[in-house]
Amino acid sequence: MTKIILSVATASLLTTALSANINDTHITISSATKSEQSIKDVTSNLEVITGAELESKNITTVSEALNLVSGIDYTSNGGMGKSTSIYLRGMSSKRILVLIDGQSMQDPSSTSGAAIQHLMINDIEKIEIIKGAQSGIWGANASAGVINIITKEEKLGTHGSANIEVGSFNTKKSSFNISNKTKEGSIKIGINKITSDGITTIAPNGKNIDDYEDDGYENTSLKVNTSFNISDNAKIFLNHKTMDSLSSYDSYGNPDDENMKSDSSFRLTNLIYTNKFKKQNIKAKVEMSKFTRTEEGTTWGVKDFNGRVKNIEIQDNISYNESDFIIVGANKENTNVDYVKADGSYKDSKYSSNAVYITNNNKFEGLIDGNTIFTQSLRYDRFKEFKNKMTGKIGFIHSHSFDKDFESSANYGTSYNTPNLIQSINPWGESNFDVEPEEVKSYDLSLKYKGLKVTYFVNKIDKMISWYDPTPTNFYNNDAYYDNKSGVSKIKGYELSYKKAIAQSYLLNLNYTRVDAKDKDKKDLARRAKETLKLSVDYFGIRKLHLNINGTYIGERFDDTAKTKQTGKYTVSNFVANYKVLKNTDVYVKVNNLTNKYYQTTYGYATAPRAYYAGVKVKF
Repeated sequence: MTKIILSVATASLLTTALSANINDTHITISSATKSEQSIKDVTSNLEVITGAELESKNITTVSEALNLVSGIDYTSNGGMGKSTSIYLRGMSSKRILVLIDGQSMQDPSSTSGAAIQHLMINDIEKIEIIKGAQSGIWGANASAGVINIITKEEKLGTHGSANIEVGSFNTKKSSFNISNKTKEGSIKIGINKITSDGITTIAPNGKNIDDYEDDGYENTSLKVNTSFNISDNAKIFLNHKTMDSLSSYDSYGNPDDENMKSDSSFRLTNLIYTNKFKKQNIKAKVEMSKFTRTEEGTTWGVKDFNGRVKNIEIQDNISYNESDFIIVGANKENTNVDYVKADGSYKDSKYSSNAVYITNNNKFEGLIDGNTIFTQSLRYDRFKEFKNKMTGKIGFIHSHSFDKDFESSANYGTSYNTPNLIQSINPWGESNFDVEPEEVKSYDLSLKYKGLKVTYFVNKIDKMISWYDPTPTNFYNNDAYYDNKSGVSKIKGYELSYKKAIAQSYLLNLNYTRVDAKDKDKKDLARRAKETLKLSVDYFGIRKLHLNINGTYIGERFDDTAKTKQTGKYTVSNFVANYKVLKNTDVYVKVNNLTNKYYQTTYGYATAPRAYYAGVKVKF
């Protein structure tokens, strides 16, 4: 009897864990074409992190979650809540479009795009990572890809969950979610709060971080999602998300600075109308985003940043034949930025754009000795401030009749990145309103057999936007500005990933990425790891217990183009144990940086030593 119970428990846990597998046809994807598709029908090169995987590893931050994925590397200027850059296939954060439930998180008042360091894990259904140029679908600033963080949908009836966690650096985390869904509509409220004493932000390389004062962090996130059923086919959704954070940090060269704090917030609000009838699915939405940031304690430079984005969009998804569809849509977007410097001076700027787009998807059975899905997208963006842009994307995936587990796929896309408004007006030097959008071309080729996938990719960036200082040795000469570099930067490499359930008790997840990132002069781009190797092993062999150990190896990486500041060649591992106390109650412990490895992702900025956490999760 015990063996039967153990077998059933193991099978259940393995099923949950395998829901993270890319071969799970029950997963649907919405970010690749702006419509819901089964993952097996998506031609784009992608990965999915499921909510089950996030919960089993008890992951706290979105950047920590993304570090599980092949092709992704990150650097951080300190511990939790400090400025973080994500690199997707060697391309930096400002070239990655980050979405929450399909709404952009890109902050036009920041030079780095989305403030991903402030995004926490709470009530997430899945994270979709669509790789390669995506401007043909999403427009500007999606040349590296799209990351869409999708929260859980409400279930019929009343449901809730709660989580409390405590740990090293006096870290405390609490979250609570409650929802109710009836035939008339639904409502969900969720709140997540984190406080931590943190670690020092700045630490000279090789020095003990305990020799310097700690820089704390606190973050409170709130969401309210509502829906109303107008009829059986028509619905209205009204959603609002907020995040407020306060992060202490150190000024340049002063690891004991106690005055500097960054007080930031965002507000995302949207109103969505959907209507399904016959073979059409119409969607209209209005989105409003507001970003604010105050640098407390600063005596030089910008004190207050403000960014606002308003987007109006309508699209129609039309099905034809038995398995084909076409999407047509249009949107209008207005962006505003203003800032106030420490000396009281003020400046603002704005731009607007209009776009139309079309995507067609066809499924051919029995073609070329197998089944083929072919997707084509085209988008035209019109700007007042920049040259108009026509971008596109094509992709196919082919499953072969001689073995249904063998697939081949290819994607090609063109894309562009507009200069953030804050880069054009440039409060740190000279303004330059002649900066042109970067132009990007990318392609990838993939082969997949069961749990093994091999991908080769190439990204080419023309007119790369960069910081240019004509008098770099004169610190007080404020004449630097953002401008386009002539020539093409090329980033290429390959990804290997392997996922497999071993015996009855183990789940193996392994991936390796090799990146060669060169500028127009064939010099290595800074802060890109040449190699990353990631391993995760789950064990389910003991009833009610789940164990996981995961680790990341970072190969050669330099913080500067001169290759004098090495920030790579290290391995960091983590451990997690979950135990089901009751049917709806779990307790867990986790150890981050298990071997207490000393390393820095950004030269001169601290990372956390070994840290311990424990928590309890309840669902009802």
